[in-house]
This record gives sequence, structure tokens and C-alpha cells, in this order.
Amino acid sequence: MSDSAACLQRISSGRWFQSLPTELRDALGRSAQVRRLPAGQRLFARGDAPCGLYCVVEGRMRVGAVAASGKEALLALVEAPNWFGEISLFDGQPRTHDAFAEKPTTLLQVPMGALQSLLARHPEYWRDFALLMSHKLRMAFAMLEEQALLPAAPRLARRLLMLAGGYGAGDACQRSLQLPQEQLAAMLALSRQTTNHILKELEARGILRLSYGGIEILDYPGLCDAAQAGD
Repeated sequence: MSDSAACLQRISSGRWFQSLPTELRDALGRSAQVRRLPAGQRLFARGDAPCGLYCVVEGRMRVGAVAASGKEALLALVEAPNWFGEISLFDGQPRTHDAFAEKPTTLLQVPMGALQSLLARHPEYWRDFALLMSHKLRMAFAMLEEQALLPAAPRLARRLLMLAGGYGAGDACQRSLQLPQEQLAAMLALSRQTTNHILKELEARGILRLSYGGIEILDYPGLCDAAQAGD
């Protein structure tokens, strides 16, 4: 089995990829290239030209924006089997954010030229890529609403649930999240102190167990209840 075929097999359980027509899955597989990034390496920067569609096979990508001052706005942590980079496929415009490897990361890349050629031959596949983008747009709207309307505690609980569910990319729920509190605070635009206080309260209730750089979900229904507290 080739390297790319092995990677495709590993991401085959992803909800979006699994839902594709067999012909489209095969076409993406034929065009896919394996990329391996060491921790901290940038894949692309805001303003870069479009370079195709990516899927995380192993590891994790950090997507956000870095100001001239060095302050970072963390938007998402992308793990397997999530795909990303589809916005530029639709509008042909430069990348909207920076993407860095959070840890040693293996990616599949389908280059822009291969995607454009495929879609020129099969315009019916545009809908499948639109569904990938619309799923993320729904999540973005939900997070904006939570940011505006919810107190910090239920907003944090909802983000943990979203991360545990892999942003809806698969059906499995991760009980153990490798997520430093500083990153969670950055994703929610909360202070480190506020984030720690909320997490400690959830730990005291037996919902979570905190460790260095990690959060373990002990009581999933309890975390769901905590996420609804602001409704």
C-alpha cells in the first residue's frame, strides 16, 4: 500500500469524506500528496496564494492570526480527520489566516490545479465542497452567537464539547483533550485566570480532570448540562 493510500485509509471514517460519491473520493485520492510538518512549521500564511485542500491525518494544525505585536488570535485546532482550506477554492483569493503545525503533523494535500481540473470536468462536485464549507460556516455563526450572548462558563463547556466531537468531523467523542489552558483561553477570548477558575469548578463537580496540558472529560452528560446553563 502506498503512503497516500495508507493516509486515505486512516481518514476514511471522517464524516465529510465518507459521504462523498465514490468517484470523487477516488479522484481526491489519486491527486493527494502526503505532507509532513515538524512542530511549529507554518503551512501557509494569511495573504498566501491558494495552494489546495488539506486533511489532517495525524497531529494537529493551529489556525489563527498573528498581529504585528506577536499576539495571536487562535480560531481553531484542526485534528484528524478534518479537512481545511476550502474557502480559497471557491473565491480564488489569498489565504484568510495562518496555519501552523501544533505538533509533528501528517497532512494530505490535494493541489489547487488538480481540484480545478476535477471540478471543470465534474461541476456537480461543487456541491460536495460547498457542504464542507457550509458546515464550518454554521459552526462559526454558532460561536459568534455564543460569544455575544452566553456567559463564560457555558461558552467554555460548549467549546469543550465541540473539540471532543472533532468539530463534527466524525461520530466518536474524545474523552481526553490535549489542550493547554492558555490555548482554550485564546480560543474563547477569555483571560487565563477566568478559564482556570471555570475549569477548576468543573473539576470540583467531577465533570473534568485537569492535567498538565490536558483536559479529560469524566462526565459527558454533566458537561452537556453545564453547556446549557446559559440558555
